[in-house]
Amino acid sequence: MKDRIKRVLERIAEAAERAGRDPAEVGLVAVTKTHPAAAVREAADAGLSVFGENYVQEARDKIEALADLDLSWHFIGHLQRNKAKYAVDLFDLIHSVDSLKLAKEIDKQAAKRAKVQDVLVQVNLGNEPTKSGAGQDEAADLCREAARLEHVKIRGLMTMPPFFDEPEKARPFFAALRRLRDRIAALSIEGVFMEALSMGMTGDFEAAVEEGATWVRIGTAIFGERQ
Repeated sequence: MKDRIKRVLERIAEAAERAGRDPAEVGLVAVTKTHPAAAVREAADAGLSVFGENYVQEARDKIEALADLDLSWHFIGHLQRNKAKYAVDLFDLIHSVDSLKLAKEIDKQAAKRAKVQDVLVQVNLGNEPTKSGAGQDEAADLCREAARLEHVKIRGLMTMPPFFDEPEKARPFFAALRRLRDRIAALSIEGVFMEALSMGMTGDFEAAVEEGATWVRIGTAIFGERQ
């Protein structure tokens, strides 16, 4: 695994340099869905510290098993409102806020815990009915409304483009998210920080980095196929 991680980090750095970016601007979220706690521990031993989970219950079990490690956990899946209280307990960053109702529930649960929860707004750039996310035209309004909540902090945007076999086909979606980020940033909405772009996975992360990703979510290239 150490060699796979080394190669992924090299590819991230090479993609950043091609785009004239500092590789240090790009964070790696190692996606551990379906992989056991032992695999996370091995990745942590190899130097990784940020891990992403799609399901609250699976994450809770792993986080408990790895409590002796100093790790940061990100929630990257679809979050149901009735699971928001657990997500606020477990995760440093929630990548997938797709509605004001969800943002309000996160705010409510974070308030009970005297916590300000960092979140990203998920944008469905492909308008795919099977995927969550605000539409491109709705994202700024969602940011504006959610920014009024005292216990939620908007840190940026996240997207999952349609699946393509050819990573270059995903590039326009990554570029569109960057442009949307810039448009929202230009609105200077109080309490909205457009510093993070979560985009790019194993099949297309280099294109995402070249287009401005600050978080890439990579599982298969690190851990192999899902179990």
